[in-house]
Amino acid sequence: MRFVSLAALSALLTPLAFSPPVLAAPLTFDAAIKLAQQSAPSLAAKGADVDAARAASLAAGRLPDPKIRAGVENFPVSGPPAGSFNKDSMTMMTLGVMQDMPNADKRRAARTRADADFGFAQASQSVEARDVRLNAALAWVDLYYAKQKLAALDDVEKAIAPIRSSAPSQLANGVIRPAQSLDAEQLQASLSDRRADLVADIARARAELVRWTGDDTADVTGAPPDYTVDPSAIRANLDNSPNLALYGAASRQADADVAMARAEKRPDWGWDVTYQHRDGMYGDMVSTGVTFSLPLFSKSRQDPIIDAKSQAATRARLDQDAMHRQLQAQLDADLADHLMHHDRLMRAQTTLVPLAQKKADLELASYGAGTATLSDVLTAQLALAEARIDALSREADVVRDSVRLNLTYGNTSQ
Repeated sequence: MRFVSLAALSALLTPLAFSPPVLAAPLTFDAAIKLAQQSAPSLAAKGADVDAARAASLAAGRLPDPKIRAGVENFPVSGPPAGSFNKDSMTMMTLGVMQDMPNADKRRAARTRADADFGFAQASQSVEARDVRLNAALAWVDLYYAKQKLAALDDVEKAIAPIRSSAPSQLANGVIRPAQSLDAEQLQASLSDRRADLVADIARARAELVRWTGDDTADVTGAPPDYTVDPSAIRANLDNSPNLALYGAASRQADADVAMARAEKRPDWGWDVTYQHRDGMYGDMVSTGVTFSLPLFSKSRQDPIIDAKSQAATRARLDQDAMHRQLQAQLDADLADHLMHHDRLMRAQTTLVPLAQKKADLELASYGAGTATLSDVLTAQLALAEARIDALSREADVVRDSVRLNLTYGNTSQ
């Protein structure tokens, strides 16, 4: 009775666990990637960074705002004219305009830094777009093959159902021993365990697909992608990796910081014009002047900053070189994994599954001839189920490899 209750519970829960909702809109592989690009919040956030950097670049290198100066000069506070605005010829009200003029190198460096910030924001957006495409694609592949494996398990269960149901009659006729009649229940328990694993795999894969597409009813339809892995083309495209572009943008930011630090050694200047109003009997005046900054102590002020920024720029270039080496090593490892996974898939399709199928057929024939036990037949059928599911797992590994290699190192516009 316990076995029956487990089977009934599995039959009730399985459709709820992996069947798509009534209103689900299944997604093809390409549609899932497109939807992920349109709905991913992380990608929209990177877009906001790009817009912010673009807006900031409009103000980079501009002159600072002018200043207005107003005041009273030479107001007497002692002597006979104390407290009077018109008893001393030097007392006046002033109104002036002042403008600071940073040196041309400083303004040019500021524009260069703003352009570098914009380039960094764009490169970061490209990396995020690649990651969104890749993760959505892998989630689609995982869900597709999880459902395929569950379907394969269903096929095996249907095939062995007549054999399993014959156990009571075999026991009644004395063909099998009482202990052997339990083999069918043990097999069903094993298949139920396998089913539970696959149902959980489907739920996890669907959760990832929902995460990247934003579609709460996301499901898969259509065939998996048929990407061709061309090692030569992928290696040739390695230098176009978004990761390297991001490090290159960071290096340009550091170089711009060096230029800004060096520009501090050049003097800035400014000008001012002031109108001075006095009592009518004395007449008004106009004053003008120019100011210059004097970076006279650069060894203790500007030079240490220049050295620090130069070291940071050196580090940025070394980080870029390190990333190139890392990508090269990762690509070699991924290509090696792909060859290994492809070899294992071929072995499963040409040897392991056919052998498991042949063994199951032979055991079934022997069972019909009375030379094999029910246990032998059920064990062979379970092995066949595992071989088919394993073959699908190996195929999923190959497809995941091809997706990762093409979307990570290949043409990321796919």
